Amino acid sequence: MPDVNEATASPACVLLAEDDPVSALFMAEAMRGLGLDVESCADGTQALSCARERRYDLLMLDCRLPGHGAREILDALSSETTSASHGVPAIASSAEVTPDMERELRASGFREVLRKPLQVHELEQAVQALLPHAPPLLDETAALDASGDAHTLQALRGLFRKELETLSAQLDALIQERGALNERLHRLRASCGFCGALPLARACEQLSSATPERRDAALEHFRERLAGTLLALQERAPSSD
Repeated sequence: MPDVNEATASPACVLLAEDDPVSALFMAEAMRGLGLDVESCADGTQALSCARERRYDLLMLDCRLPGHGAREILDALSSETTSASHGVPAIASSAEVTPDMERELRASGFREVLRKPLQVHELEQAVQALLPHAPPLLDETAALDASGDAHTLQALRGLFRKELETLSAQLDALIQERGALNERLHRLRASCGFCGALPLARACEQLSSATPERRDAALEHFRERLAGTLLALQERAPSSD
């Protein structure tokens, strides 16, 4: 079974500028599931202000934000060498991406251009290309090594998905019983190893060993990893599932 105790660095921080609430929630949950910190805003004026004041590791910008679109924001940051996020890699997203539009966005400095609606693996691949230290939510190589073959892995992930859905529904009650929660987390770590969900496995360990003063932060981190892993599993589920 793969090692789930690998140390992780401080999480990278992403500025997500997206005015559609559904897209914003989806992208934020998926990126938090990767272990990233996400700061969200819904208009371009606020996004530009945030990027001028804080150094982010990645910018995720919608092309048609109120106030300023993605290209205007990146143009401003590129010309302002004193801006905190000057030179930070950026991803543009839009529901309509023509070949000409993609060429123009890349020419203006965007490293990736994504078409909405996105799938988790598309977002994951784009983020990992620019932030290679971000671990995958589901590591296919580790999962196949642990499970033996693709058919077995598919069956295990079907069971794993149901396990996570049940845990998500029961988590608020479980956190009131530390012993019961730790026992559940211990079992979950084994499932994570066989299914390649190593970030969630590490979140299990962090929550089970958290001191009282760190417990709330560890619980929030676990919730984020749980939600992100469920999204990834749902996307990979067979259509007949």
